[in-house]
Amino acid sequence: MSSKAIYEESAKSLIYSSVCYSKLAKNPFRVVKTHDDFSKVTDEWILHNVFKCLTSTDLLCYRILSIGTSCGVLDRFLIEPFVPHEQSEEYYLCIYTQRDSNVILFHHTGGVDVGDVDSKAKRYEIPIQNIMKSDPGLRAGCSAEHILKSSLLSGVRCPKRVRMLADFIVELHAVFDKLYFTYLEINPLVICKWNMSLNEINGCNKNHIISDNGQHMDDINEQLYIHILDVAAKLDQCAEHLFSSSLEWSVNGKMLEFPCAFGKTECKEEAYIAKLDARTGASLKLTILNPNGRIWTMSAGGGASVIFADTICELAERVKAAGGTSQGVRDLANYGEYSGAPSEELTYEYSKTILKLMTSGEPNPDGKVLLIGGGIANFTNVAATFKGIVRTLTEFKEQLQKHKIRIFVRRAGPNYQEGLRVMRELGYTINVPIYVFGPETHMTAIVSMAFGLREIPLPKPSKIASSSDALTLYSCSGSSCREHVPSLNMASQNVKISECTTSDHRETSYKETLFTVETKCLIWGLQVKAVQSMLDFDYASHRTSPSVAALIYPFSDDHQLKFYWGAKELFLPVYKQMLDAMYKHPDAHILVNFASLRVAYDICMEAMQIDYICSNRNKQNGYPTHKHNHVSTHQIDHSDHNNDFLTNETQIKCIAIIAEGIPENLTRRLIQRSKERNILLIGPATVGGLKAGCFKIGNTGGMTDNILASRLYRPGSVAYVSRSGGMSNELNNIISMNSDGVYEGVAIGGDRFPGSTFLDHILRYESNPEIGMIVVLGEVGGVEEYALVEAVKLGKIKKPIIAWCIGSCGELLSAANGTSSGSIQFGHAGACANSLKETATAKNRALAEVGIHVPGSFDELDLLIRRVFDELVRSGQLIPKPDRPARTVPMDYEWAKELGLIRRPVSFTSTICDDRGEELLYAGMPIGQVIEQNLGIGGVLGLLWFKRRLPEYAMKFLELCLIITADHGPAVSGAHNTIVTTRAGKDLISSLVSGLLTIGDRFGGALDAAARQFSQAYDSGLTPMEFVNQERQASRLIMGIGHRIKSITNPDKRVQLLSAYVHEHFVATPVVDYAFEVEKVTTTKVFMT
Repeated sequence: MSSKAIYEESAKSLIYSSVCYSKLAKNPFRVVKTHDDFSKVTDEWILHNVFKCLTSTDLLCYRILSIGTSCGVLDRFLIEPFVPHEQSEEYYLCIYTQRDSNVILFHHTGGVDVGDVDSKAKRYEIPIQNIMKSDPGLRAGCSAEHILKSSLLSGVRCPKRVRMLADFIVELHAVFDKLYFTYLEINPLVICKWNMSLNEINGCNKNHIISDNGQHMDDINEQLYIHILDVAAKLDQCAEHLFSSSLEWSVNGKMLEFPCAFGKTECKEEAYIAKLDARTGASLKLTILNPNGRIWTMSAGGGASVIFADTICELAERVKAAGGTSQGVRDLANYGEYSGAPSEELTYEYSKTILKLMTSGEPNPDGKVLLIGGGIANFTNVAATFKGIVRTLTEFKEQLQKHKIRIFVRRAGPNYQEGLRVMRELGYTINVPIYVFGPETHMTAIVSMAFGLREIPLPKPSKIASSSDALTLYSCSGSSCREHVPSLNMASQNVKISECTTSDHRETSYKETLFTVETKCLIWGLQVKAVQSMLDFDYASHRTSPSVAALIYPFSDDHQLKFYWGAKELFLPVYKQMLDAMYKHPDAHILVNFASLRVAYDICMEAMQIDYICSNRNKQNGYPTHKHNHVSTHQIDHSDHNNDFLTNETQIKCIAIIAEGIPENLTRRLIQRSKERNILLIGPATVGGLKAGCFKIGNTGGMTDNILASRLYRPGSVAYVSRSGGMSNELNNIISMNSDGVYEGVAIGGDRFPGSTFLDHILRYESNPEIGMIVVLGEVGGVEEYALVEAVKLGKIKKPIIAWCIGSCGELLSAANGTSSGSIQFGHAGACANSLKETATAKNRALAEVGIHVPGSFDELDLLIRRVFDELVRSGQLIPKPDRPARTVPMDYEWAKELGLIRRPVSFTSTICDDRGEELLYAGMPIGQVIEQNLGIGGVLGLLWFKRRLPEYAMKFLELCLIITADHGPAVSGAHNTIVTTRAGKDLISSLVSGLLTIGDRFGGALDAAARQFSQAYDSGLTPMEFVNQERQASRLIMGIGHRIKSITNPDKRVQLLSAYVHEHFVATPVVDYAFEVEKVTTTKVFMT
C-alpha cells in the first residue's frame, strides 16, 4: 500500500464534509458514467437548468499524474455549476507532505496557464514539530496569523481576500493533516461574489468584481465566497484501517475507492490477487503489463521483483538493439511479487493465475520464459512456498509443453536445498526444461541465460545437500577456516545521526557505538523464532552472553520462556509492562518492535516516553512505585512542552520497527520524536540490520546456515545500507563472495519516509576506521539518495561507495505502455516516482556524476564490488580481515523435523482426527473435502465414530436421530440439574457437567439402554417372547424409544418417522423389526395386566 490518487469527486466530498469555514461555497456536483441512465438523474439544479453547468472528466488526469502519451477511455464525468468569475480571481494552492514538514504552495495567479508553480509559487512549511504541539492557538501547527506574517500571500493585494485565504488555508491544512492526505492541489481556487444559494448574487456582472489591483474598494464590505473548481488529491492508503469505523473517509455513505491510473484498468486476474492479498498477512502483488509478452516472472520479495523487472527490460532492449529476437521492454509480460511466507494454497493460487494468463492464446513461435526468482529469504521456508508452485506446474504440464515454455529458477533461504531439489526433479517428471540455481549463482544471472547472453551451466551436484550438511560445512575448524582471529576494535566512536535532509540541518549525536558484542535489546512481541535466531547468531559469533535481555508481551502476566544457548537451555523473562522490562534491564539499549501496523506507533511512542521516565529516575537510583507500572498509550502525553523530555539522557539508543503499512503521518511523528530523544529509528517496513560478529535484529541474515555461509559470524570490511529487507540478505551473499565480508548492514525500510536515511548510516560508516568501502542499494521514489550526493560534493564522505538504485524499468515500462511514470507502483510503499527527480535513472546519473561507482545494471553489481575491493587491497588502502571459525550451532528440533532429518515416536496417537498438518483431518479426510462434499453432521460422525465415510442413507439417519432427540424438555434429569446448578450461581462448565453426570437409563438416557437391550437380545438369538420373559424374571424394565405417555392408538411421531425412514432406505432392519415384535408382546393384554 502507498500514497494513492483518488477521484475529484472523493476529494471534494472529503473537503466539503470536513472543512468548517463559512465562506467556502460547497457547490453541488454529480458524477455521471457513460453507462448511466441520465433520465434517472434527480438533481433539480441539473434538470431545470437553474445554472449553467460545467462537465469535466474525473479520471485522475491532473498535474500530479501527467498524461503525456497516455491513452484511455473517458467514461467518468463530473457535472458542476459553472462559477462566473474573472481570471484575476483565480489562485493556485497546493499542500503536500515531505519528511519533516507539510509544504503549502500558493501563487496569486491560477488556472490552466499557471506554468511551473514549483519554481514561482510562494512556499510555506509547517514543521512536524509544530503539528505535534497541543497549542490551543494552532490548528495542526498553523494559524492565520502565522500565514499573514509570512510571504505566502504577498502576491494578493486585496486585504479582505488575504484574510479569507489565510483562514481557509489554515482550515484546509487541518483537514489535510487529519484525513491523512499526502497531496492536495486546488487549481483554480476562486474567490468571487457568486454563490448559487443567493439568487440576487447570481445575476452579478464583472463590474461588481472585487479585483486584486485595489480598484472598487467601495465594495470591500460585500460578501465574497471561496470556490474550489478543480482538485487533485492523494491519500495515504495505509491509513485506511484508521477510518474503517467512521464516515470521515466515506463518499455518499460508502468507503471511498482508490482507482487505477488513467489509461490503466484492473483486469480480473489483478483484482483476484489483490483480493487474496487483502486477506492474508503475506504480500501478493500482480500487474499485467503485456498479456502477449514472452517473459513472465514469479518473483519472491519486493526488492527482488523490481530488480528482475529492471534486468529484463535492460537486457531486452539490448537484444532488440542488436537485432535479436526481442520486442524490448514489451517482452516483460507482468510485474509482481510474493513475500512474507505465504502458505502453499496462496502460492498455488498465485502461480495458477499467472500460468493461466501465460498459456492463454496461441503459442509464441519463439516460446516463452518463466522466471521463478528471488533473493535469499530471511525467514520464508523456500521448500514450503515451492509446494504450491509445483502443484500448479504439474497441473499445467500439457500447456507448458504446448507453449514451449522454459523455466529458470533461482532461490535461496531456509530449506532452499529441498525446494531446489524438488524443482529440479519436477523438470524430468513433466518433461519441461527447468534450470535450477541457488545462492552460488548471481540473482539475475538467470535473466541473461534466458536471453541467451550467458551460457547455461551444466547441472552439478551441490556441495550442500541439506541444512544439516550446511551446518557441518561452515562450522568446521579445519582447512576451510583460517587460523587467525581478528582483534575487534571496540573503542568508542562518535556516532552522529545526521539530519541534513531536514530544513534546519541540525545534527544530534551520542558518543557510543551503536552495535557491539555487549549490545543487548528488548523484544516487543512473542516472536520466539526470531529470538532463537538472534541467540544462534550470538552463539556462532562467540558472544559471551545473549543479545536478548527480555521480551515484552502485554497479553500475559510476567513469566519466563525457554530458549537455547548452543545446546544448553536458557530462560528469558517476559514482561507484561514495558516499564518493568526497562527498569530491570538498564543495559538494554535496543528495542526491536514486532508489533502489528495497528499498534506499532503507540508502542514506539510509549517506549520513548517510558524511557524518559526511566532515565530521570535512574539518575536518582530509584525504582518506580507500583502506580507507575501500568503506563498506557492513552496516558502518555505526546506533546513537546517538556524541556526535560528533550534533554534527558536516554537508555534506548535504537528502535527497529518491523511492521509494514504504518501511515506516513504517524511515521513522521515518530521521526520527530526520535530526533528530540537522539534515538536512531530503523524502519518501518524493515527486516532490521546486523553487525557481523556482534548483533543482529530479528530475522536479519536468515537462518544459521545462511549466517555461516555468508560469514556473518565475523566482521569484514564492507558496510551496506539498503531499502529492501529481502535484498539485504542478497547483499550479504554478494559481498561475502566478492570481498572479505560484511562489517555492518542495515535495511532502512521501503516506506516513503524511513525512520533513518541512507546518510544517517553512511556517516557512521565514514567515521568508522574498520570499514573500508560502502555499498548502497536505493530504489525509485523519494529523494534520500540526493542527500548522499550532496554529502559527497561537500567532502563529508570520502570512502569508496558503490551505489545502485533499482526501479530503472519504470520509465521504460511507462513509455511502452502509454502511462505516466507515476502510475508504476512497485512492491514497496515508497517505490513510486512522483517526479522525474525521483526516478531511478535520474538518481543513478546524479550518483555517478559525483564520482560514486555505479554499475550498468544490478547484474554487474557483484563484479563492480570485486573490482573496487581488489583495487583497495592492491593499493594498500584496505587490509582484508582474517577469517575465524564459528561455533557449531545445534539444529533446532522442530526445524530438523520439518526438514525430514529426524523422527521421534509420538506420545499420543489418534487415528480419528489429526490437526498437526496444514489442514485438519477426520479419519484421513481433509476438512476442506468434508465441507466441499457436503458430508454434514452425519458424515462427520461417520468419520469420527466408524473411521470411514458412511453411505448417504446412513449419514441422513444419524442426522435424523439428532434432530428428533434434540430436546427432551426441562423435566429430564440432565436438563433439570443443569438449570438448578445454574440458578445456584455456578459457572457454565460446572452447570453442564452436573447435568451430564445425572443422565441415566431411566431418566434422559433410555435411548441408549433400549439400543443395548434390543441389540443384545437379537444377537443372543432370543425370540421376542423369550426376551420379555427373561427381563420380567430378572425384574428389569424394558426401555423404549417412545415417550411413556404415548400408546398404540396414540403413537409417538418421532418413532413413526424413524421407522418409516429405516424401512424405506435400509437394506435390512433386523433390530428395528425385533423391537416392534417386542412391542407387540408387551402391549398384549396378558403382559399389560
